[in-house]
Amino acid sequence: MRVLLLNQTFYPDVMATGQYLAELAVGLAERGHQVTVVASDRAYDNPQVRFARREQWRGVAIYRIGSTGFGKGAKWRRAADFASFITLCAWRLARLPKQDVVVALTSPPLISFVGVWLARLRGSRFYYWVMDFNPDEAIAAGWLRAGSWPALLLDWMSKFSLRHATRIIALDRFMRDRILGKGIPAEHIAVIPPWSHDEAVRFDAAGRERFRQAHRLEGKFVVMYSGNHSPCHPLDTLLEAARRLKTEPEIHFCFVGGGSEFSRVQEFARRHELPNVLCLPYQPMAQLAGSLSAADLHVVVMGLPFVGLVHPCKVYNILAVQAPILYIGPEPSHVTDLFEAMGDSSRCAKAAPGEVEKVLGHIHRICRSSGGGFAANRPTGRSASLPASGACSKKTLLPRLLAELETGGLKAGQGG
Repeated sequence: MRVLLLNQTFYPDVMATGQYLAELAVGLAERGHQVTVVASDRAYDNPQVRFARREQWRGVAIYRIGSTGFGKGAKWRRAADFASFITLCAWRLARLPKQDVVVALTSPPLISFVGVWLARLRGSRFYYWVMDFNPDEAIAAGWLRAGSWPALLLDWMSKFSLRHATRIIALDRFMRDRILGKGIPAEHIAVIPPWSHDEAVRFDAAGRERFRQAHRLEGKFVVMYSGNHSPCHPLDTLLEAARRLKTEPEIHFCFVGGGSEFSRVQEFARRHELPNVLCLPYQPMAQLAGSLSAADLHVVVMGLPFVGLVHPCKVYNILAVQAPILYIGPEPSHVTDLFEAMGDSSRCAKAAPGEVEKVLGHIHRICRSSGGGFAANRPTGRSASLPASGACSKKTLLPRLLAELETGGLKAGQGG
């Protein structure tokens, strides 16, 4: 079976969508399929970093496309980067041989529209892996005005992609409901969450110590937000908690990652002279286990209007290192669904955006209860059996996604 994967990010980019797509690509190649990836030659968070235009990696043929590299400093810059990538991507796709299956993700927004037309013209089956839901997300974030002509055009493109998809992969039940609201039949939608990166992420005691020593965090209770810093994940409540705790030197806040709001976090720490805030770039996959293990409390954040539009997948790797989690966001959501499945209130805390006092209370409670820190009180045995070790693991979820593609793709083609 010949499979084409479309997304702006791919290996070795550190963005989550690229990492998940890389694991899918390798899984397909290991099962004997011919896999081609078309992605950007620029790193998502730093467009000055360039990757090889052509590469053969673990049995996967990679074509990387050029684009403008204006960055995320203004809406027009992002729009120009997206438009140039989509245009050059379409030109590259026109020169590829026919594929049995085309899979499109959501970076840049509505790359699916290019994918679905390619599939229709070539007689391929089209799978839409909805990592975030646009233009609804852009409207909720204030990037687009509801009812404006760009919003109406993008909504039409989104509905076209959904209606003509062989199968739609939604990440949670809330995203499924959003898609159903567009008039898509339920039988066209599969709910398959992202997974923990089992091979790379697990509790790493040595990596924890190296990370903490390298950043002078020894003896600290470390509260960490690791991942994309986006308006969809507003950090105001957590930053205000950090400001109020600046006089408690035993508690330190670590912001790891990038995104359009990362510079705002840095500026907030400078403006309020917060010695208890550390900002670091995305960590390479090889060092991610140590970075995540270094935290005594991880924070997952979702803005109020974004349930079903985005899916903070960082929670799965947090579960893999078995660290306590503080969720700041609306409920119900896929995060609170996971909390209910875990049934461990001592390690799962919740607060709504703006509930700073509640966040402070949770931080103090978990700090006191941890005694010698998360590493010293890490759960073992039956109490360590979290969803990440079963229902949320790669070994459980990736085969489900592979089966979705293979079932339809082998009907369309002549086999692998």
